[in-house]
Amino acid sequence: MNLTLKIWRQKNANAQGKMVDYQISNVSPDMSFLEMLDVLNTELIEKGEEPVSFDHDCREGICGSCSLYINGEAHGPDRLITTCQLHMRKFKDGDTIYIEPWRAKAFPVIKDLIVDRSAFDRIQHAGGFISVNTSGNTQDANAIPIEKANADAAFDAATCIGCGACVASCKNSSAMLFVSAKVSQFALLPQGQIEATDRVMNMVNQMDAEGFGNCTNTGACEVECPKGISLENIARMNREYLKASFKG
Repeated sequence: MNLTLKIWRQKNANAQGKMVDYQISNVSPDMSFLEMLDVLNTELIEKGEEPVSFDHDCREGICGSCSLYINGEAHGPDRLITTCQLHMRKFKDGDTIYIEPWRAKAFPVIKDLIVDRSAFDRIQHAGGFISVNTSGNTQDANAIPIEKANADAAFDAATCIGCGACVASCKNSSAMLFVSAKVSQFALLPQGQIEATDRVMNMVNQMDAEGFGNCTNTGACEVECPKGISLENIARMNREYLKASFKG
């Protein structure tokens, strides 16, 4: 395939960015999207030009670092996948592909297609943990009976990889799907009850402090989420927050 790539180039957070056109040929439909970018960067380096900076790590759909906005969709024109799992067979010969970084105040651009997602880390640090008794008289977690429905829901919430697609897809740049997933995975389990009140209050307050917007109830976050995190988690987080507000 022969493709035209329109890629956002920006030297740093303070520089003015712009879309730059690149032509790439002989793209195999079996290539992953990141492999296609690797080919482009090899060509740019051979020409003595600056390669396009983009984030990636495992390339197995687990780490969530390959966050790209492709043709107006987070992770591109497929569902329940990350960018590294997107293959070029989803495009046609002669296509023009727009490639941009996440657009959110809380995700400032570092360079080109890489954004700073450390805001998610700070939200996690605010409450995404449990207290564990390490006195030598601990109870095996597997010995605590948990209803299967709750265990399944907690596991589904825990599959969130923190990629930020929910933020990128929301017109308010809301992080509520991410935060609610992290709240839910503990709220549904007995191990998470010790910090339940402080957790939801601290994580929501940190989310607001980072500059994320509020939920729009549009549902774009669930549609674009590579792990299919449900909007039900946002409803659960709202209930947890309300209960914590009364207790506080």
